[in-house]
Amino acid sequence: MAIYTLTSERLVPVSATSFAAENIHERRHIQQLLKANIAVLDDRLMVIAEEFGEWVDSSRRIDLLCLDADANLVVVELKRTEDGGHMELQALRYAAMISAMRFDQLVDTHARYLNPGRPDHDEAQSAILDFLGWSEADEDQFGQDTRIILASANFSKELTTAVLWLRDRDIDIRCVRLQPYRMAEGHVLLDVQQLIPLPETASFQTSIGVKRQAERKHRSERHEVRLEFWQDLLQLAAQRTSLHAGRAPSRDNWISAPAGRPGFGYNYTIRQRGSQVHLWIADDEAAFDRFEAEKSAIEAEFGSEMLWKKTDRQKGTLIGALVDGGYKSDRDEWPQIYRDLVDAMVRLEKVFKPRIAQLG
Repeated sequence: MAIYTLTSERLVPVSATSFAAENIHERRHIQQLLKANIAVLDDRLMVIAEEFGEWVDSSRRIDLLCLDADANLVVVELKRTEDGGHMELQALRYAAMISAMRFDQLVDTHARYLNPGRPDHDEAQSAILDFLGWSEADEDQFGQDTRIILASANFSKELTTAVLWLRDRDIDIRCVRLQPYRMAEGHVLLDVQQLIPLPETASFQTSIGVKRQAERKHRSERHEVRLEFWQDLLQLAAQRTSLHAGRAPSRDNWISAPAGRPGFGYNYTIRQRGSQVHLWIADDEAAFDRFEAEKSAIEAEFGSEMLWKKTDRQKGTLIGALVDGGYKSDRDEWPQIYRDLVDAMVRLEKVFKPRIAQLG
């Protein structure tokens, strides 16, 4: 969006310029101005150090190391380039490097920043505690998260895509655009705009982020429960049949074993409150129809009614049986569910093994 000078008669566009054209340098000018006016980027920041690089075996330096009002460390990375370069990768490295910083190390860093020749740790600690509103240091509350602020003249599509992906995975990383403009009379203006996340949608995106985090946690917990369920089920199954021998426990809700003919498989499927065993037949409706013609005899041999599914939405058909209980059932019910599933699978194979062989 352009910036205009408002006159009584018309809107006069202010010409956009660049840091290079204005001979404005990254460290000598932009970094020093932002250090002295850090609220331009975030009004809840305190500068702890600049050109911070106290790593082992590394010469890399954080442009501005800051602390926010929630006692989180903040990496501020600056670029005057038109696309931001690879600043997100640099900032991620820096964030990882400082994530283990202790409160006493923070105080020492700030003391040497304030007075490199004669660091005053009491003065530095007092300044930090005043900023946080703490009466004393609280190591448990310090550094719970590490945030990243990228400030550049512009950002490439690749960079913004990476930032959005990182934010979707709960990394607090932001993009702030610094666009200079030159007035007709010679003054240079600096337009500072937070692009990601947009300020007006930040609270909404935070809510979405909390929801996604909860969903990911739920999925993770569900997958771990499935894995545990499969481990015990397969152990029991191995004592009764070699069908699924060699199959590893999975986080998926199904496990298959070959049935002696391409496209045919014996499957266990587990759900939260119900499970099933079935013979899956891929792209062979003639075989399904042949079996269905023997439905009464097959169900009599199996010992109960069965599922017979053939739908247009699937690229295959299945014949199986339901079993009460699933991975969300009470754990003291799991052993019985295992026994019921394995018993149904043994009966299923016994019924269909000779019939599959007869297909030729």
